[in-house]
Order: sequence, then structure tokens, then C-alpha cells
Amino acid sequence: MSILSSSRVPANWTSPFDMLDRELGRLMRGWQQPEGGRDEGLGVYPVDIREDENNIYIDAELPGFTRDQINVTLEKGVLTITAERGHEQTDAQTHLHERRATRVSRSFSMPETVDENDVQAQLENGVLRLTLKKRDEVKPRRIEVK
Repeated sequence: MSILSSSRVPANWTSPFDMLDRELGRLMRGWQQPEGGRDEGLGVYPVDIREDENNIYIDAELPGFTRDQINVTLEKGVLTITAERGHEQTDAQTHLHERRATRVSRSFSMPETVDENDVQAQLENGVLRLTLKKRDEVKPRRIEVK
């Protein structure tokens, strides 16, 4: 009798690491999302990363942040995207204050193929779009057969 055919093993369990990964993910989500669902501390945001032979593309959802509130750095192969917004200061009397100061940050290790001097960033409709050029010397090149 195989251990995987035991009735004690969940049907969606495929390896010993899957259960550990799910539990760690659950714990991390609880740590990153404070009680009440408000971003009161360091949070995360969804990101898509894709590439073609010339570029790596990163789309990061940062709704409610302006260009001035977003900081992007690429140093020694580590790309960091940080967005921070404080409390709005007004002279008016506040009756309800639910919007919190928020800081979100993520870092990604970039491959050596990225040209750290050729990165473009654009914020449109709450989505930060980064285009990271690959260095010419690491791009595949076609060699003509004679």
C-alpha cells in the first residue's frame, strides 16, 4: 500500500513541501495583512513579471499612489519598488479618518542579463510598468551557417 493512497492524505497534496508551502503562505499573509484588513504597516501588492528576448517586463499594482510616492531602485542586481503615502494634512476639521498612512515594498533579484543603466518606468491607471533592457552581449544571436 502506497503512502499516497492512505485516506489520511488530502487529495490535493502532491509532496511534503506543498503543505509546508501553503501553511507558510497562510502565516505570511496573516503577518502582512493587519487585523481589520487595513494596510497599517508594510504590505505587499500583486506583481506580474515576464520576459522576451530583449526585455524583462514588470507590472506592479499600486492603486492610489502618485508618481512622487513611488521609488524604484536597481542596485547590484536587486530591484526594489517602494510606495509610501502619509496622512493628508488639512486645516479642516476631520469627522472620519479611515484612510491610513501606507508603505508597501517588494524586492526582486534580477538576472545578470539586465542592463542596470537602461530601465524605463511608467505609472498609468495605478499600474507601475517597468521595462528592463537586457544587455546586448547576452542576447541570443543567430549565426549564419555557410
